[in-house]
Amino acid sequence: MPVSELSTVAQDYLKAIWSATEWSENPITVKQLADRMGVRAATVSDGIRRLADQGMLVHEPYGGIELTDTGRRHAVTMVRRHRLIETFLVEQLGYGWDEVHDEAEVLEHAVSDRLIERIDRRLGHPSRDPHGDPIPSADGTPHLPDAVPLVTAQPGTALVVSRISDADPAVLRYLADRGIRPDTPLTMDEHREFAGDVTVRVGDADIVLGATAAAAVWVTAA
Repeated sequence: MPVSELSTVAQDYLKAIWSATEWSENPITVKQLADRMGVRAATVSDGIRRLADQGMLVHEPYGGIELTDTGRRHAVTMVRRHRLIETFLVEQLGYGWDEVHDEAEVLEHAVSDRLIERIDRRLGHPSRDPHGDPIPSADGTPHLPDAVPLVTAQPGTALVVSRISDADPAVLRYLADRGIRPDTPLTMDEHREFAGDVTVRVGDADIVLGATAAAAVWVTAA
């Protein structure tokens, strides 16, 4: 079954399951998936049951949800569509990086594989989207960078921003206003675990990031 024959909801579920474990080794649970998608757990359970019947995933009662090879292939296809569309909207149509997520959520279900490959060629086969998230290859190969959460970095370490979570557009705007985007060099000055915030040096400025903003930033060693 090609991914285009799956319902929009099924495509969303598969993409959400894969995305939730892209940066974590822990399988996502029904409750976590429901929170992520903003629906009731009972609704998610029904959807998961249908996808399991289609051979897209495996779910043991009260356990985590794991994609089968087929489910993973379809999920990666949707992730690739989403991130290429985001990149196209920013680079070719002048969208802000905080505007593209919702647009891509709609368009990813409507475009054909042919259009996606033409977008990929027009963009020069980008390896990541505007937020730094890796764009899987056409064959489904992910390209996960060796990045870690900013809050886990040691004080005094020179770093480069690798990705910023696009879960909240307000956080993207907040960080951009402070000069923090993918490829921004910075130094971790202090992490106050009791308060949840961090101080980083960007250029000549010391910037304090609250817990929410700091948690959205992933970095690699400079």
